[in-house]
Amino acid sequence: MSDDDDFPPRRTRERLQGWVDDFLAEDGDSGHRIDVMPQEGERDLDTGLVVMRPRHSEMPIYIQPRAYDDPLWEMTLPARDEEVTMSPLELGRLAALVVAAVNLCTYLQFRSLEWDRQSGRRGD
Repeated sequence: MSDDDDFPPRRTRERLQGWVDDFLAEDGDSGHRIDVMPQEGERDLDTGLVVMRPRHSEMPIYIQPRAYDDPLWEMTLPARDEEVTMSPLELGRLAALVVAAVNLCTYLQFRSLEWDRQSGRRGD
């Protein structure tokens, strides 16, 4: 049995990158940069962290499983120290980023649930 088949099923960086690539192939290029970053989980296992940013901004949205061995996902918008004033166009771009991140997060959660069930190790 390989490390990939250990219990609980692992969402490695490589697996997450494959899922992100599949998402982009299905939904096309949204104009946002999506990176799968290394993130150390329990027992030093790479659990993956997905970061989505608009092409011309450093405002990230972090997408990750809620916890180790949890097939449900969540998004984090980092806090800012000061207020942000935006034009209607800028706010519209932010809204488009959030919608794209919601779509990706939902997709990753679906893939995670599907993969956990196919592993035969989780019946939820």
